[in-house]
Amino acid sequence: MSGPIFLEPGGAEQDTLAIRLAVPRARRFLDDATLAIRLPAKGPDEEAVSALAAELADRIGPAVHPYEVAALLEADGLSASVIKERYGHPTLFSLAAALYERVPRAFPEPAAPPDPWRPDTVRCLLRGLLFALPALAYLLTSPLWRIDEHAPVLVTAGIVSWAWGQGLGHRAHLRLTTGRREASRTLLSGSVLGACVATGLAAIPAGGGPATVAAAAQSLYLAAAGVLLVLGRERLLLVALSPLIAGAAVLPWWEPGTLLRLTFPLLALFATLALALRVLASGLAVPAAAEGPRPRMRGSVPYGLFGLAAAVLVMLEGRQDPYAVIVLTLSMGPAEWLLYRYRGWSVAALRASATPRAFLLRSSGVLALCLVCYLLLLLVPALLLGSGPVALLSLAAVLWTALLLQAFGVAWPPAVVCLTTAAGAVIITRADLPEGSAVLPSVCAAAAVCLAACVVALLGRPSPHA
Repeated sequence: MSGPIFLEPGGAEQDTLAIRLAVPRARRFLDDATLAIRLPAKGPDEEAVSALAAELADRIGPAVHPYEVAALLEADGLSASVIKERYGHPTLFSLAAALYERVPRAFPEPAAPPDPWRPDTVRCLLRGLLFALPALAYLLTSPLWRIDEHAPVLVTAGIVSWAWGQGLGHRAHLRLTTGRREASRTLLSGSVLGACVATGLAAIPAGGGPATVAAAAQSLYLAAAGVLLVLGRERLLLVALSPLIAGAAVLPWWEPGTLLRLTFPLLALFATLALALRVLASGLAVPAAAEGPRPRMRGSVPYGLFGLAAAVLVMLEGRQDPYAVIVLTLSMGPAEWLLYRYRGWSVAALRASATPRAFLLRSSGVLALCLVCYLLLLLVPALLLGSGPVALLSLAAVLWTALLLQAFGVAWPPAVVCLTTAAGAVIITRADLPEGSAVLPSVCAAAAVCLAACVVALLGRPSPHA
């Protein structure tokens, strides 16, 4: 080999240095001997950067600045040497800017959080059943009392116990925020006092005698059952009522006699009292919490007044159609389930709404859906039992919308509306007007419209659901 060495650039990219060796002229036509040395490429490796962009697209898309991409790469442990050798970028920020430009912006919605108001379906249905099961005691003891003499006494005791239980339940739930011991003390003293008040007022129409004893037993049961329900011991109450279930189950095939007809309800009463006292004793054994400001008694007054009005309205409906009261009582479980659903769906509507007006429309739709579902649930058994569906459905709408407002701490509007409705129905009913049977459906329908308007006005804003 002889002759000079010629250095020539090897292409437009200037990344190849060709060393051409000079050969004799006689051999040049035979071959062109060239030694090519490829130098390291200058600039980024586009293929490697594109592959990295595709791999991290779902994480780069939500970024609003290349610095976020740089933080992502740094968190993944991408070193400076790897960035230079593998991707051909001088710095981390250079590579981050290239990735940011390659990946289009995408802002996916965050995953929906779990529903904080998801109802316990079994518990709700069980509570509805527990509200109705005590009626088996009246079925068992029906041959032992006369409805014309004893019904006013039991109704009076029941109305007072219902009203007292509503107010006491609200106050006990407030005390539960302080501690279990404080709630147990409130329930113990309030239940005893409530049973005494209900028995004492029932003794006025009873004039003493066995009817007063029956009213006392009923009041004691309602007080003890209220304790178990407030503290969430539904299954214990179901166990306590098992003697009633067993006694009523044998009635179609066997006449138990007077002694057993009394024994089954008394066993259920004593079992309920014993379990309530046991639960209260365990609560009182808990160490006392740091005593904060005690809730004012007047805060529970509207809940008690609503209980009074609701009991009167149900009593008036029961005088016209006893089966309607049974259907209404059993529906309290699904009603509670729908109260939870309203709260959960309202929170979902709040997340999906961009303006207050949009939320108002969605909230009104949720109210209509829940109320229609509840009324349709009642319509089927009302038609099967031959009950008047208009009166039952209007009363059910009043009770459900009132309970919905109370669930959000709005107590006085439903109390006033229901008290006015109950007072008007009582006055018109006692006047013995020819159209008296149509009074209750009319006043309940008007009250339901008023309460629904209150729900839309007060709960159709975002603040109660935030």
